[in-house]
Amino acid sequence: MIVKEELLSQLRRYFDLNLYEVKLWAALLSRGVSTAGELSDIADVPRSRSYDVLESLEKKGFVVMKLGKPIKYIAIPPAEVVDRVKKNMHTESQDKIKRLDSIKGSDLLQELETLHNNGISLVDPADISSCLRGRNNLYNHLDLLIKDAQKTVNIMTTEKGFLRKVEGLRASLEKAKKKGVKIRIAAPLTKENKQVADSLKGLAELKHSSKFNSRFMTVDGKDLVFMMLDDKEVHPSYDIGIWVKTPYFASAMDNMFDHVWNAK
Repeated sequence: MIVKEELLSQLRRYFDLNLYEVKLWAALLSRGVSTAGELSDIADVPRSRSYDVLESLEKKGFVVMKLGKPIKYIAIPPAEVVDRVKKNMHTESQDKIKRLDSIKGSDLLQELETLHNNGISLVDPADISSCLRGRNNLYNHLDLLIKDAQKTVNIMTTEKGFLRKVEGLRASLEKAKKKGVKIRIAAPLTKENKQVADSLKGLAELKHSSKFNSRFMTVDGKDLVFMMLDDKEVHPSYDIGIWVKTPYFASAMDNMFDHVWNAK
């Protein structure tokens, strides 16, 4: 049996299986019922590994073991496998979420915070910088910085970036506002985003800005995140941002932001 590498790769990605598992599963699907030895030969998987891999597939709900000798395995219909995998993934994710939620306020989290605080105090502020790859990572870090904001958050962005930030960062911006943080956003304000802009009344100060095609955010005059690429030309997965913790650079960007903000 010859199975295309592309198919095996898709099975691994969608069903969260390793290479031996997808090979044996595909082999069994092509046979319906088969022994571990036969599947090993068909799938080119070492016989010494076939039994434990098939046992793993059985536990995950991909196959069932037929009673009798020699031991044979029966393939579960693929549609049923999809339902089983979805159910298992949902259960596992809920269990992981519960475990992580239980850490909040625990001695373990306090110990981790102590390790981090002690470690970060030894780091030169000039060394605290990083490259953020992918828009999802970018927004996760923007969200983190806004949560830690104490005084100011200044955001300059594009028309589409304005919509993304309102959608992705609103919850953190609302919490920051409740702490007394001053939030200012400079972006192209158009008919298309007027409704979204109106929804920010009382939460953030807005300024129409269409002359500067720039994307950056400063927090408390010390943290700066600036995006390297034009969001009209880059796929979200390849977007890149740079985070630096430097009052010198951040204050310079704040001065530029103020210049745009005060321009008539």
